[in-house]
Formats: sequence, C-alpha cells, structure tokens
Amino acid sequence: MKVDGDLSNELATALDGATYYENMGFDGIRSTELYNDPFLPLTLVAEHSKKLELRTGIAVGFGRSPLTLASVAHDLNVFSQGRFTLGLGSQVKAHITKRFSMPWGAPARKMKELLQAIHAIWDSWYAGKPLDFQGEFYTHTLMTPMFSAPASPYGKPRIVIAAVGPLMCQTAGEVADGVIAHSFTTEKYMREVTLPNLEKGLAVSGRTRAQFEIAFNPFVISGRNEDEFQQNRVAACKRIAFYASTPAYEGVLEIEGYPGLQGELNAMSKKGLWDEMGGQIEEALLNKIAIVAEPGDVVAGIKKRYGDVIDRTSGDFNFAEGEAKQQMIQALQQITRG
Repeated sequence: MKVDGDLSNELATALDGATYYENMGFDGIRSTELYNDPFLPLTLVAEHSKKLELRTGIAVGFGRSPLTLASVAHDLNVFSQGRFTLGLGSQVKAHITKRFSMPWGAPARKMKELLQAIHAIWDSWYAGKPLDFQGEFYTHTLMTPMFSAPASPYGKPRIVIAAVGPLMCQTAGEVADGVIAHSFTTEKYMREVTLPNLEKGLAVSGRTRAQFEIAFNPFVISGRNEDEFQQNRVAACKRIAFYASTPAYEGVLEIEGYPGLQGELNAMSKKGLWDEMGGQIEEALLNKIAIVAEPGDVVAGIKKRYGDVIDRTSGDFNFAEGEAKQQMIQALQQITRG
C-alpha cells in the first residue's frame, strides 16, 4: 500500500512540506483545491523532491476546460520526470454553477467525456493524431503546430477521478487509471456499491483490477491522551455531518440504515447550525465511517477493513509524529492488497 501526505495550501510552506514528506518516507503528496490553485504548489515540490509522486487530490474538473487540464498536467509530468497524476473531481452543482460560474449537467457522462477529450489532446501532441473531438459537452477540433506541446518522454500523465455514486464509479472503471473513494464511505458501501460498479466499468474497458488503483483515506479518530482523542472526535463528527448533509452522499447513509439523516442535517446547515450538526452523528454511525482506535491499533484497523481493497491511503495522522509516525507509515506500506 502506498502512503500519501497532504501538501499545505500555502505556496510559502510548500517546500517545507516536500522536504518533510520525502524525509519521512511517504510515497506521494497531494495538493487539494480549496481556496488555492492546486497545481502551483506541486511545481515547487517537483523541483525540490526526487521520489515523491505528485497528485492533485482533487482539482475541480468541471471548473476548467480539457485543454487547460491537458496543458498543466503535461507541464507538471514533464517537469517532475513522470511523477505527476492528475486527480479530478466533479464537485457539486451549487459550487460549479454559483462559485465557478460554469455549466452543470449529467456529471458522470460529462466526466467521462472530459477524460476522453484530454486524451484526444494528448494524442494530437504525442502521437501526431489529428485533433477531432466532438462530444456532447466538449468540442476540440483545432491544434496548430505553434500550440502543440512536444511529445513527452514520460508518456501521458495518469488520471484518477473522485467517485461516490454508482455511475461515477462505473465511469472511473471505464476511462480513468484509478479512483479516489471519498472519506465519507463505510466498508459496507465500499464492498456493495463502490467495488461492483468499478468492476462494471473495468469490464467495459477490457481491463482488470490489477491495472487500476483505488485510493481511500478513511476518517481516523485517535489520540495520545483523552483530550486529544476528544478533540479529534469532535472535529471528525463535524466533517462527517457536513458531508452527510449533502445529497450526493445520501447513498452511504441509506445503505447503513439512516435514510432521514441527510434531510435533517441539510435543514440544520441552512440555519447555520454547523457546530450543532456534529452532535447528530451517533456512535454507531461514527464507528462505521471512521476507524476509532488507540494509536497503536490504527494501522491494524485500516488493514482489517480495507487491506484487501485499497492501493494507497493517507499517513497524515495528527496524533503521531517522528519515529512513531514513520513506523505507522512503514506498517501501512507493508500491507499487500489481496
């Protein structure tokens, strides 16, 4: 199992993160799009690291054009000597239409087409194929020599997509190199919804599970003392409640027997009751979504639930540092799927 760390959103501290994660023995580093551009920090990391795999986890796909994504992914992959993976997510309708001012519709179909368009652009650059992509959402039919990137000695960057619902999971299996399963996932949902739909997509693409990567960072609640444990528990419950209030994640609640909770939490969110929402996550549900354990039992908990399923996870445990964290990272790296 590969282990990733999360890069700071600040350009000023990106180099510190690169040095720290490489020295600690992490396999990769993720840059997430919040208020920042997720690609810029990875440029610094690419220059000042030697082994770290560089990933966006995620960049908002529907907030950008296929050509924009193809260009920046090409640049980062060449500059890092083949270490870059483009991680994309759809986001939700409100953010795409109201925050990015971009069109929304049929997200699974649109994501599939987005990846196909990016590959068509790379094929025109790397293989000299005429650019003639005409789809439902994207059209790319012009690529002159002046605007064509030179063929990359490292080949195409890999593309992985975030997926929760059945259709997006099928899309990932069909056209992506891997999937980023959302942290708001339970073992039951992973095995009964995520995996079967990934397999459907893989069957369409003619690939096997061995040719596909699953990344998953479960919620982990632990602490070196009771105060730290409770702080982590409260913070996790607030984040879980935030996700649970969103219709896109309702399927996870339904499969676990909480069909009305999404509506209740959504109503509370509209009243601005963000702190109170965490109190609605009862212990039974918390233990299904999160690994709740003593620090020394966390890796065993991840292995028991997901060791035969996932290929990479997070090693950013705030309750461990120094040698203790390195030992946890090494223990995760020793887990072999299957």
